[in-house]
Amino acid sequence: MTTALIDKRLIFVTGKGGTGKSTVTAGLAAAAARGGLRVLVIEVGSHEAIPPLIAPGGPPVGHAGRTLAPGLTVMRIDPYAALAEYLVLQLGARFVVERVLANRGFRQLMNASPGWRDLITLGKVWHLEGMEEKPGRPKFDLIVVDAPATGHGVTFLDVPRVVVSAVRAGPLRRHSQAVEDLIRDPKRTLLLPVALAEELPTRETVELVATVREKLLIPMDRVVVNGVASAPFPPGLETLDEQLRRLPRGARFGALPPAGEIADCAGFLKARYALNCGYERLIAEQTSLPVVRLPFLVSGATDIEALAGLGETLLVPPEFAV
Repeated sequence: MTTALIDKRLIFVTGKGGTGKSTVTAGLAAAAARGGLRVLVIEVGSHEAIPPLIAPGGPPVGHAGRTLAPGLTVMRIDPYAALAEYLVLQLGARFVVERVLANRGFRQLMNASPGWRDLITLGKVWHLEGMEEKPGRPKFDLIVVDAPATGHGVTFLDVPRVVVSAVRAGPLRRHSQAVEDLIRDPKRTLLLPVALAEELPTRETVELVATVREKLLIPMDRVVVNGVASAPFPPGLETLDEQLRRLPRGARFGALPPAGEIADCAGFLKARYALNCGYERLIAEQTSLPVVRLPFLVSGATDIEALAGLGETLLVPPEFAV
């Protein structure tokens, strides 16, 4: 059963690199904010991809975050800053924590243990989801996480389960269990896979969905297929390329290119559309999930209004998506 995305509290967006998951994240957030929600977008990588899409030319948002549009705040979680915040909450000795984290040897030790970054990052997400503006009113209505690409994304989201399985008791297990409970909660959380209707992204998406179902147990109810070619010809002209090929290749129509060149372009568009439709069906069949199609945009989504327009498609439950 699918629900409107705005009914969730937390959405993780992931997909093979190059599928446009950051654009999907930004579009979803922009549309939700335009609809009146207070939205937080969280980036977890070292590079900020979302701010240039929403507010080009601005300074980095960093760990502190910044409101880039009405109702839309963006931040990039810095694992060391998140770790410092966590330790201060637990120990209360800010000066000691800052001294320890600034120690070169400690940093070298932490850099040799990359798994802690994923755990502390998810812990920060959990903390942000629980923040309240006042009792009973969350600070953010919706949190959208631009999660790592498919390979690292699975490892990233699996860290709480691994810790819970390995640690029998204590604060680490307790906090990891709280994070795992959040990301597996079907009422609050959703994983949104993003694919392209091409061979490799399709294969990775099918594998991702299977892994999530078998091991991660994070709720999913749709797949976003991005950059899908539109039908190249209007009704009644489906065989335009074939008709053009019957003409002499050098035949011209005013200032247009020769008939043969138009036929080649028309044939390419027709083949591309058929290819996309085939992989789109394959994703739906092999994942048993509804597919939400986002169109290929020649110039991309170049401003927040274009992003919000793209995101409106995502807000509609898949059974009603066009």
